[in-house]
Amino acid sequence: MNESFPRFESGHTRALRVSRAGLAALLIALPFAGFAPLAHAERADKDKPLNIEADNMTYDDLKQVNIFTGHVVATKGTILIRADRVEVTQDPQGYQYATGTSTGKNLAYFRQKRDGVDEYIDGDAERIDYDGKQDLTTLTTRATVRRLQGTNTIMDEVHGSVITYDGQNDFYTAKAGKDVASPGNPNGRVRAMLSPRNGGAQPLSGPSATLQPANQFPAQGTTKP
Repeated sequence: MNESFPRFESGHTRALRVSRAGLAALLIALPFAGFAPLAHAERADKDKPLNIEADNMTYDDLKQVNIFTGHVVATKGTILIRADRVEVTQDPQGYQYATGTSTGKNLAYFRQKRDGVDEYIDGDAERIDYDGKQDLTTLTTRATVRRLQGTNTIMDEVHGSVITYDGQNDFYTAKAGKDVASPGNPNGRVRAMLSPRNGGAQPLSGPSATLQPANQFPAQGTTKP
């Protein structure tokens, strides 16, 4: 199941793009759609050097890969990755790629500032892949992505098995999966909380919404009774 999450558009609206076949997984998100100004990931990040701190480092000359382990902290401009292990490669054009993984109960963490506004995109998952050429971040297994006002106030939050954030276009995609299944969500469907543009962040409290399967969808341009 593939859902296309909010793309931030110009003006006062943001379109929530969803395929008709995927409407059921976004049922709880639809009432909150709307509302962030045009902005992208920090444009200068890809030109900044990659700095890494870790307990250990090895270099595999045959595979041309640097491997860092133990409390790894990687920064590249406003980009931050924290993980138990980070592998870094670079292509002939100089674009850098990093894969952060964590084990057990730990999750790898990612954060990047949005260009021109006091907002950040952050998230965590068991695996985080950063593609410096496309400014594309993929969070895999038990993934969560948030849009923050400042560094602390959660405005939007998306949960899924695999979430991809396209920093060039400020566009999300999310996939369901069994790794995010729970008693209230046995099929591991995508879940989201999206704040309205003219309102503050909504408190992340109270019981989870009960998700119901939907076998039929109304024709385009009609509403379901």
